[in-house]
Amino acid sequence: MLTGRVALLSVLVLVIAPTLSAQGVDGDRPMSAIDWLSNSIATPTAQPLPPGTTIEPPVAPGVVHQPITTMSIDGPSLDALGLVPVSATGLPRNLWGTSTSADLARLIRAEGVDTLPALQSLLMAVLVAELSPPIDSDGRGELFLARVDKLLDLGALDPALALLERIDEQQPETFRRWFDVALLLGEEDRACDLMRKTPEVAPTFPARVFCLARGGDWNAAALSLRTGETLGYVEPEMVPLLERFLDPELAEGAPDLPMPPRPSPLVLRLMEAIGQPLSTTTLPVAFAQSDLRSNAGWKTRLEAAERLARTGAIEPNRLLGLYTERRPAASGGVWERVKVVQTIDRALADEDRDGVARTLREAWEEMVESELEVPFATIFGSRLAGLGLEGETGRLAFRIGLLSPGYEAVARAHRPQGTDDRFLIGLALGDAERTTPPDQMGAAIHAAFLPGPSPDADSAALIEENRMGEALLQSIDRITEGARGDLREVTDGLALLRHVGLETTARRAALELVLLERRG
Repeated sequence: MLTGRVALLSVLVLVIAPTLSAQGVDGDRPMSAIDWLSNSIATPTAQPLPPGTTIEPPVAPGVVHQPITTMSIDGPSLDALGLVPVSATGLPRNLWGTSTSADLARLIRAEGVDTLPALQSLLMAVLVAELSPPIDSDGRGELFLARVDKLLDLGALDPALALLERIDEQQPETFRRWFDVALLLGEEDRACDLMRKTPEVAPTFPARVFCLARGGDWNAAALSLRTGETLGYVEPEMVPLLERFLDPELAEGAPDLPMPPRPSPLVLRLMEAIGQPLSTTTLPVAFAQSDLRSNAGWKTRLEAAERLARTGAIEPNRLLGLYTERRPAASGGVWERVKVVQTIDRALADEDRDGVARTLREAWEEMVESELEVPFATIFGSRLAGLGLEGETGRLAFRIGLLSPGYEAVARAHRPQGTDDRFLIGLALGDAERTTPPDQMGAAIHAAFLPGPSPDADSAALIEENRMGEALLQSIDRITEGARGDLREVTDGLALLRHVGLETTARRAALELVLLERRG
């Protein structure tokens, strides 16, 4: 038996080593700016030449050898793949114009996720829209990968997975993202099945061990682990983790494994399997998606949903469903938000104005503290504004309503009580010319809402060069950063949005700049 296992080990070494030899023991370099993506896929390399084979030098001097890119002539470009038609986004199909893939990818990867909800929504629309590819798109999908990576930064795994599933023939750089997203969404069996059916991608040893075990072939998984360890293709810290995954009895009486400082989705799943689940609260927001699974506790799911709601990665109604799932059995922290949301929800359902009035201030303070104002407003804003509440509570309900999708109707129905109200109504209706801004931020916003908004010189030059997409991405940064310092950038960014026809985004961003406690 031992002889047979040694022979099989030798075969595995011969078959697998050429595939991994180009990487070296520590040559797994990330293919993405997102450093949590696991190195679950190894790029296949050419088989070694037979002994004695010689390569003739080139006849012509000065030949530069470039990587060969292949793509189907009649197939869709990766950079053109999207989920939402432009008719539903308000964006022009030729948004990228003459911009290069490299410039667009750089701008998208540089976009911050901590910005105004209205700008998060605009960025999300850009990332999932069906747009014409850049003029230099060559089939490698440089822009496509940047879009997917930014969705992962936002924690928006469902649209990221939907984009990745539109690819007809997976390549290593796209498949490794697909594999990790599937792991975070609890679809590891599906990921392993596709890995087995995708010969053009080669799994690394840890991924191979994991998938063999998930498929029930524990002996092959153990042999693959020993093969990888012998060849030096399994990192030392992964060996004990995989050993305990394959043989739980090894953990009996042994101390827990140390917590990995930067776990990949594969490590997250392995740690969970050996009974040492990791907290995702300090991990990138994409990891919070794994806590939404039904096997997680209610508090864990609540905290994960709140993180994801802040970046617009999940719909507010999903958060409401978790808030109202059951009665809280504790107090403090997230439980306080559960209590006030449930109270507001019941009072609105019963048309209990007094009940709403008693709770609204406390509920809003909880939402402000957790930066969940816009999700709360999306759920309740229009109904709160329509209750006809009086005094300070009515004033608060009006402002919450302006942060909801029904902001225009809320503004039209409200009787202004002063210059601040008139300014807010003017912004909501896109007619702030005859209003008085309340402060310097208001003055910067007011300047952008004068008739005939025109872009600044830099933005105008980009538009003139047919690089509107670049100008749009830059406007998101300018508004975000301008809110923290140079208010002229706020004016220019909002004016650009209005100039290119994104009036709704401009109005909602302006209202958020005024009404939210944070700046940008």
